[in-house]
Amino acid sequence: MPGREFTYTNVNYSRRNGEVARVTHVTFIDVRGEARTVEAPAGMSVADAALDNNVPGIEADCGGFCACGTCHVYLDEGWLAKVPAPDELEAAMLASQVIDPRPNSRLACQLKLSDALDGVVVRTPERQYL
Repeated sequence: MPGREFTYTNVNYSRRNGEVARVTHVTFIDVRGEARTVEAPAGMSVADAALDNNVPGIEADCGGFCACGTCHVYLDEGWLAKVPAPDELEAAMLASQVIDPRPNSRLACQLKLSDALDGVVVRTPERQYL
């Protein structure tokens, strides 16, 4: 209906590239224990959320193509069940290209934000390069 306006309450939305997306939140915790929470639209990767907000410790040299391992993070245990397991390529990268891989290691470029991941907490490793 032309001229009709909608008001959203208790839900934040973001416009990116002409599309409206729900705003999600990601908390990055560095090796010193300092936390930083950023907002990013649903559908964006955790790596892109870090880069867009100048979060230290996430390099993402390959641009999000699961080819370098420089966006390695540790997903907080409570969030593991809310994300799909790493696919074969990500698992291979985690096994060969990251420092100190752990059972909760993930590549931030492969974690897509969604309503289910709103509030996700990730920890950055001490360093990204071998």
